[in-house]
Amino acid sequence: MEYKDYYEIMGVSKDATQDEIKRAYRKLARKYHPDVSKEADAEQRFKEVGEAYEVLKDPEKRAAYDQLGANWQAGQDFQAPPDWDSGFEFSGGGYTGASNEDFSDFFETLFGRAGYGGRSAHYSTGAGPRGEYSMRGQDSHAKIMIDLEDAYTGATRTLTLKHSELGEDGRPKIKERTLNVRIPKGIRQGQQIRLAGQGGAGVGKGEAGDLYLEVEFKPHPFYHVEGRDVYLDLPVAPWEAALGAKVKVPTPAGGIDLKIPSGSKNGRKLRLKGRGIPGKQPGDFYVVLTIALPPAGNDEEKAAYEAFQNAFPGFNPRASLGV
Repeated sequence: MEYKDYYEIMGVSKDATQDEIKRAYRKLARKYHPDVSKEADAEQRFKEVGEAYEVLKDPEKRAAYDQLGANWQAGQDFQAPPDWDSGFEFSGGGYTGASNEDFSDFFETLFGRAGYGGRSAHYSTGAGPRGEYSMRGQDSHAKIMIDLEDAYTGATRTLTLKHSELGEDGRPKIKERTLNVRIPKGIRQGQQIRLAGQGGAGVGKGEAGDLYLEVEFKPHPFYHVEGRDVYLDLPVAPWEAALGAKVKVPTPAGGIDLKIPSGSKNGRKLRLKGRGIPGKQPGDFYVVLTIALPPAGNDEEKAAYEAFQNAFPGFNPRASLGV
């Protein structure tokens, strides 16, 4: 995927004001509009200009895009930094160029589907003959990183969100606000938490938009998650796998005693029903056995391995390969 320099596409500097960006868009939109332009690549250029304007006209998207830094050049192979947009609010905005399907993979990677959208507007009749124009505020979208354990018990977390406002110089300035967010028990990765009225402010008597927080689990040193199921790679000694054993196992809900069946092989999966993420249909907790070999760092340990080798003279771990 190629990095897109939206400022270069629009032909403006990185410190351009919003008015300068708007004027540049109008000029380029007239120049490359497919219905009037005689340029060979007019349609493609029109789409690129529309996408660039969609980002640079919006203070939130522009501020987030600017956070990528100045180290990228147009056309370079691009991958977004991990969690670069976590905690950043993106508001929907009406698109004035091509359709949503014309947005590039680069745009989708940075802003996802939350980068699209618009506002709903209506006229409310008031005392005056002309009535009063009202517009509902834009919905905002952000990510929230939570611990896996929060999904087991529920929690309240303090979240600092970044948003932007236009300064006196016409450039977006990053601001922060703090919210207390209730994490419901049983929430899954990818689900959204809706905070009513915490989105963009309305116009006139229009109500404020909503804030949607997309849940993502923080990387965990022990577990990985698939839907509501939780997995743990559990190291076991060779004799524990061969002879069976009862071992202590950590889970997000607390430690348990687990029986390792005798004759277990590397990669065996033990299912603990209903011990995954809670819900009407709770997930399961899977323990995947990984056989850990002790070191042979001294003569005594080497002698133990030699005795083990002599006890199984006919064992060939590569027999299935025909060698």
